[in-house]
Amino acid sequence: MTLSMEGVFWCCMRTLEWDDAKRQLKLIDQRALPARLAYVACQTPGDVAAAILNMTVRGAPAIGVAAAFGLALSALSVEDADLVEQRARLRQDAALLLAARPTAVNLRWAVERVMRVAEDWAGKTGGLGALVLAEAKRMAEEDVAVNRRMAEYGASLISDGDTIIHHCNTGALAAVDWGTALGAIRMAVEQGKRVHVLVDETRPRLQGARLTAWELSQYGIPYEIITDNAAGHFLRSGEVSRVLFGADRVAANGDVANKIGTYMLSLAARAKDVPVICVAPTSSIDPGTPSGAEIPIEERPMDEVLCLEINGEPVVPAGARARNPAFDVTPHELISAIVTEAGIAYPPFDQSLKNLLQQAGKIA
Repeated sequence: MTLSMEGVFWCCMRTLEWDDAKRQLKLIDQRALPARLAYVACQTPGDVAAAILNMTVRGAPAIGVAAAFGLALSALSVEDADLVEQRARLRQDAALLLAARPTAVNLRWAVERVMRVAEDWAGKTGGLGALVLAEAKRMAEEDVAVNRRMAEYGASLISDGDTIIHHCNTGALAAVDWGTALGAIRMAVEQGKRVHVLVDETRPRLQGARLTAWELSQYGIPYEIITDNAAGHFLRSGEVSRVLFGADRVAANGDVANKIGTYMLSLAARAKDVPVICVAPTSSIDPGTPSGAEIPIEERPMDEVLCLEINGEPVVPAGARARNPAFDVTPHELISAIVTEAGIAYPPFDQSLKNLLQQAGKIA
């Protein structure tokens, strides 16, 4: 069910919110933007998994927290059953949610965190549903706090007067609030810095042109949309100060999996000695993945590429086929800095990322 929210000022809202009265998760339907602002109500774990898969909700932090609420819906649906059955249902729905999108490590991180809470619960007080819901709410609040700290660190790398190329969407829509790379830009502007953003369209789903441009419009931050393959031209011209993007997974050595096109953008930036900055929470860092070679790359439906029309007519010939990887891997040697809520990591990343994870209490 879609709930129209037209006329509501989005900056006062979150990408996802739990409705206690109706016991459902409400998500901004990112497929409808920028034409209209609407919410989708999720009442089952299957609804949440479908929303993640069809990109009603997207962005690594957002899908992680959404999955946590999906498990809350699972636990609440069998709250009258015994503990064995409740845990069995949770495991089943956890597998469903994990299968929705494989590349973003935040999804796995969130599901595993909730499942640890559920498996450790002795069943002595309260109910498992209430326990899982409380954990999901805690994760949502943590996400906002984490992103705000990350934005402050990221803003320290942005100078007054910078022109920034930004890839994909990493703003509040990609998280519960604030976001990652776009959150850093927003923070820099709130600190009084003058910033201009060149927004990559980010094909094939145009998250930059549709979502990032819409967010920047809400904030009043000046921007211009450019095609993905125009980035090299603007970098060569000398007018770009730095490149910012997020991450769906960061390997232990600093290789970054992010929206397709990030690798080519980073190559062009490095050729002109323009700093390449990745902004991602420590939950996106996967110390169990040695390098980007081990990161699974999601292949999305070819229709996302083949559906392009000009003047109402299809661009591609009938029967054409396409390849549609959702992500690519940018090698760590092309990245200048990785910003997290625990601080900023610089090369060599294998050591600096480990230090940040230890500082954040994520590893021993």
